[in-house]
Amino acid sequence: MLEYIDLLKTLIATPSPSREEEKAAGVIRAYLHSRGIAFHTKGNNTWCMNAGFDPRKPVILLNSHIDTVRPVRGWTYDPFAATAEGDKITGLGSNDAGGSVVSLMALFLHFYLRDKLPYNLIYSATAEEEISGDNGIASILPELPPISFALVGEPTGMEMAIAEKGLMVLDCIAQGKAGHAARDTGVNALYKAIDDIQKLRNFRFEKTSALLGPVKISVTQIQAGTQHNVVPDRCSFVADVRTNEHYSNKEVFDIIRGIITSEISARSFRLNSSGISPDHPVAMKAVKEGIRLSGSPTTSDQAVIPCPSVKMGPGNSNRSHTADEYIMVSEILEGIKTYIRLFEDLYL
Repeated sequence: MLEYIDLLKTLIATPSPSREEEKAAGVIRAYLHSRGIAFHTKGNNTWCMNAGFDPRKPVILLNSHIDTVRPVRGWTYDPFAATAEGDKITGLGSNDAGGSVVSLMALFLHFYLRDKLPYNLIYSATAEEEISGDNGIASILPELPPISFALVGEPTGMEMAIAEKGLMVLDCIAQGKAGHAARDTGVNALYKAIDDIQKLRNFRFEKTSALLGPVKISVTQIQAGTQHNVVPDRCSFVADVRTNEHYSNKEVFDIIRGIITSEISARSFRLNSSGISPDHPVAMKAVKEGIRLSGSPTTSDQAVIPCPSVKMGPGNSNRSHTADEYIMVSEILEGIKTYIRLFEDLYL
């Protein structure tokens, strides 16, 4: 299994920010070629099928992403050096989601030549997950056979996230009227925005999820004013909205529009909450194997995969997008073993 650790180190040493994943895709393709695996490509996405692919059987997609965010400030290691210290590998993308990329590769290759599998496997290493881009997993779905189920590799500590929150970003604009700051003239758009932000901060949606909790609204950006002595006539702010399975993003948008006076627009409605029932065969097999079921507050490629799916992989989500991001070799090796246990004698 240590060859997968070497593959991870090579990926870390290959910078692959979103939209610039060409060389990382080349690493994946070179590895598959070295193993004699035929593969398909589109843009910076790569996928392959098990040797005995049978169109009469259900298809399981194993997907993770090869793109990373850019290094944040505060790194004390070279983010592209794949620094190994005992059990620990430090490097950008090691945890999110290089560990999952190589672990799912190991899972796929374990079953690649297996006769009489009750399902088919497709392994995909895809681009632009970090920016929810159109040239990532969404771009290859029309090229794939119908997918019955998907496992998305993300750092969950090998818990199975059977639900994940959706994401909607709102651009909000409060309109006022300019005036002199020393006089009682004008309408301060900044104050109007503050009133709306307070409404959003205090509002509670009625339906709470047992796994995902409530819908969460976080105002994360605000901008107003041109100079100190002018009452601002416009204030813009951005709200990050995380939705649960009880509401579509459009439903949440309509509710928020009725709460505040600011003009609002959604950048997209497409990243809705997703997941499966605890009674799904994969969830039930996970419980049998001692894998904990959970919900995830973050959004992944699950949001654009139109079939039942879960999120599961080695590593810890708290390390993602941080300086000195790392993963443990033992987490990857145990993750591979857990994946294999899950897929042995699995029936959809």
